[in-house]
Amino acid sequence: MSAQQFTTRQYMVSPDFEFFHYKDEKNLDVEYHYHDFYEIYFFISGKVTYIVEGKSYSLKSGDILLINNKELHKPIIGDGIYERFIIWINPDFIRSACTDETDLFKCFESTTRKRYNLLRPDAKTLNIIKNTLSKLNNACTREGYGSDILARIYVLELLILLNRVYLESDVAAMKEDIIYNSRIDEIIHYINANLDKDLSLEALSARLYISKYHLIREFKRHTGYTLYGYIRQKRLIAAKALLKEGMSITDVCHACGFNDYSNFIRAFSKTFNISPKKYSQQFVSTE
Repeated sequence: MSAQQFTTRQYMVSPDFEFFHYKDEKNLDVEYHYHDFYEIYFFISGKVTYIVEGKSYSLKSGDILLINNKELHKPIIGDGIYERFIIWINPDFIRSACTDETDLFKCFESTTRKRYNLLRPDAKTLNIIKNTLSKLNNACTREGYGSDILARIYVLELLILLNRVYLESDVAAMKEDIIYNSRIDEIIHYINANLDKDLSLEALSARLYISKYHLIREFKRHTGYTLYGYIRQKRLIAAKALLKEGMSITDVCHACGFNDYSNFIRAFSKTFNISPKKYSQQFVSTE
């Protein structure tokens, strides 16, 4: 299967999903980032450690990472040929396919609660997933009759397979390839669940009985972010999601822990290159 040229864009141009097959022979330097869509990352070859929300995953061929639209992440890429499949999926596309019996969000939304993004399927299931990816690749790169419909079918098939793997996954078998600090992980989990609360350095260090200096140093070492920078970024990501849902700018400001309205407006505008007002107006129905 021929590979595509790597793109640095972090936004979707297609409404439902996009499929990429990348194969690079030179080292890439990718910064920490997040995106409004969900990502399925299928690792084929190379030497890669992938960091997601403070956890470092040492990847093996056939590993799969599931990254939702609130998680900060980046790969650290070593020497050698780096090959992977990547699928970007609009949450609305997933939502439209869910039924009362089948919640296709489960494998993505549960990463925060379960606190692991890595799937490592057994050999039999891995071959089934590879076959689905091959069919998806063909449907996305060839213009035969019905290819667009087939591509949608294969994406849904892949989501079902990944949810099954997630529900049956054995985290203990992968722990040797997952590096993280349990106390920093606890702080990250607390921050993400309490963005509207007092998340000052003093409050967090007191909560976990850890010195402020040690907290600052270890947080930066495991996440790549300063504590302040991480909290600010996660609050802005949450604000963006709430504005899209139709919450007022004032309510979003308070719900995401910004005590100063003008500071919130400046931070949002600088980070996303659009004001909260203009951003929220994009989702107002004209009917």
